[in-house]
Amino acid sequence: MSTSSNAEPVMRAVADRGACCAYGICHEICPEIWLLDDAGMIAVNDTPIPPELLEKAIEGAEACPAHAISVEPIAA
Repeated sequence: MSTSSNAEPVMRAVADRGACCAYGICHEICPEIWLLDDAGMIAVNDTPIPPELLEKAIEGAEACPAHAISVEPIAA
């Protein structure tokens, strides 16, 4: 018996703080996911991205001029 699922994978926000240049574009697009610290540097937590914010989170990651952030599936 197969237990395959058509569900989308659970995604999370990933950041390379060393690559962040504090442009803040990601935060402007999706402040719910792309958090900034007091210095304007990226600060994310490791919680899953809610499905209703996934498109905005991806848009914010793609807009990062430093390529310091991404949206990746959480390993099962």
